Amino acid sequence: MTRNEEIHAKGFDMTGYRNYSAIGAENEYKRIKVGVKSLDDAVLNLGTIKNSMPGHGYTNKAFIMKALVNNDVAELRAISNFYYNLNGVYERVCNYFAYLYRYDWYVAPEINDDSVKEEKVLKDFAKVLNYLDNSYIKKVCGDIALSVIKNGCYYGYIVPSADGLVLQDLPIAYCRSRYQVAGLPAVEFNMKFFDTFRDINYRMRVLNLFPDEFRKGYLLYKQGKLLPDYQGDNDGSWYLLDPESSVKFNYNGSDVPAFVNAIPALLDLDAAQDLDRRKQMQKLLKIIVQKLPLDKNGDLIFDVDEARDIHNNGVEMLKRAIGVDVLTTFTDVQSIDLSDKNTSTTVDDLSKVERAVFNAFGISQNLFNTDGNLSLEKSILNDESSMRNLLLQFSIFFDRITKKKYSSGKKYTFKFYMLETTQYNYKELSKMYKEQTQLGYSKMLPQVALGHSQSFILNTATFENEVLHLSEIMIPPLMSSTMSSEDILGNKG
Repeated sequence: MTRNEEIHAKGFDMTGYRNYSAIGAENEYKRIKVGVKSLDDAVLNLGTIKNSMPGHGYTNKAFIMKALVNNDVAELRAISNFYYNLNGVYERVCNYFAYLYRYDWYVAPEINDDSVKEEKVLKDFAKVLNYLDNSYIKKVCGDIALSVIKNGCYYGYIVPSADGLVLQDLPIAYCRSRYQVAGLPAVEFNMKFFDTFRDINYRMRVLNLFPDEFRKGYLLYKQGKLLPDYQGDNDGSWYLLDPESSVKFNYNGSDVPAFVNAIPALLDLDAAQDLDRRKQMQKLLKIIVQKLPLDKNGDLIFDVDEARDIHNNGVEMLKRAIGVDVLTTFTDVQSIDLSDKNTSTTVDDLSKVERAVFNAFGISQNLFNTDGNLSLEKSILNDESSMRNLLLQFSIFFDRITKKKYSSGKKYTFKFYMLETTQYNYKELSKMYKEQTQLGYSKMLPQVALGHSQSFILNTATFENEVLHLSEIMIPPLMSSTMSSEDILGNKG
């Protein structure tokens, strides 16, 4: 028997780490062995999100696609919130759209009767500004916009208050809106929400936190007086809230989260990033190949024990080296590169997947990683137009609140306006409003566009001019555009 036959008969593996029996050899060779390491298949089980939460439906691309196809709104909302808390790209996109507009506003009276006293209008004007300032409109609109982006819509209830507008958030899973009343969404609330609190005392405490209308509806529900209102509805727990007190906002007429359909692309990006990390780690791996010589007849020069000692000596020398393995073999070793060699340029495959993610969101990648692309400005304009519908909903809602609370019959009313200022155009709009003041237009708009409220502008001007008399101390230099003819001719005084 030759030495080769003796080695094969003993089932000796010249990596020196494992002896294979004839029975287990087939199973043992199913996975590549590099030294003492076992390399996983780089194509399978990719994705940090998927591998960190195995079996979780929200990390399963097929599960998400099924929810999209079936238009399962409740499941899609849960998926959207899951990725908002988990994925930085999804969170950044949601925040970008929610806080894109600055929600700057101003109020102007519409006088329909010339006999109205100026003092009366000014007094009510001050009340309007005080009420709206205490409503913290900018923060409220930003929070509502974020809820709309993440959940697809927002439900709220106006709590009576003399100091400012108070909106109580309603649990979206227990709200629905199927029709409109006088152009406003009619909101229905499921009284089963209060049954989710099992402790009766705690349930009553929660119920007392809601306005009186909810307590009335819950009592009717418990008495069995909330009957199903359409065929096939077996759930007599829905109560129609007062349209004047309830409110709903959504994104472009849809209750589906705005960017939930881009989540499958995020999973592809996560898998591509995982694959890229494995490829980078693989580049760090080095294999020292010891090829044992053969004689002219093709037989081994060293016997089995000598070959094992040679291999073990190499392993012992390099055992403290990082990313280095030893392979001892009698056969020729050849490296096969499966990469595409049709082009001489280097192609970043990961960048392709990243572009696909932002294409799925419908926004420019340069928003978060600017590289000087001139199309970024146009992309922002498209984003502004997509959020403009929600801005108009806010404007209509607060205008309705202002007219309802402060109006004097047919003599005069107060009109609420929202400027279309964003984080990107407010300086330009303020400059444009300033130029229009030279034509006699509003003097407040430039300051409002910079983020100041009307009450702040008036209070500051009054304090500086009438109390501190800064207008008499801080006199700007005279220019031809501000000097009168008397100043120019020297006839004044």
